[in-house]
Amino acid sequence: QVQLVESGGGLVQAGGSLRLSCAASGRTFSGYVMGWFRQAPGKERDFVAAIIWSYANTYYADSVKGRFTVSRDGAKNTAYLQMNSLKPEDTAVYYCAARYGSTWYAHPNEYAYWGQGTQVTVSS
Repeated sequence: QVQLVESGGGLVQAGGSLRLSCAASGRTFSGYVMGWFRQAPGKERDFVAAIIWSYANTYYADSVKGRFTVSRDGAKNTAYLQMNSLKPEDTAVYYCAARYGSTWYAHPNEYAYWGQGTQVTVSS
């Protein structure tokens, strides 16, 4: 059984930083793509970033490019989302997700496994 558990959310002022973690259990994630998504109240779940676990190739939404960095630690079976220069519009529940394969997708329907989400609130 694959389980993903996010942590690291919180309240931060605009311009600040947070690092989210996604601890994966149930299997090693070589051969998987790990994605980060976010959902603000009343809005759809949007793609933020993805990493191909085996090769560490990374992909970002235009809205976060240059501010967010996705990474993974194979030994800890954990993915990270480092978020810098945060803006109030980054406020959302952030989710990590996983899909088997080496192709990344921006649509959340392509991901089979999801964490419970962690709230990120950026104050102005």
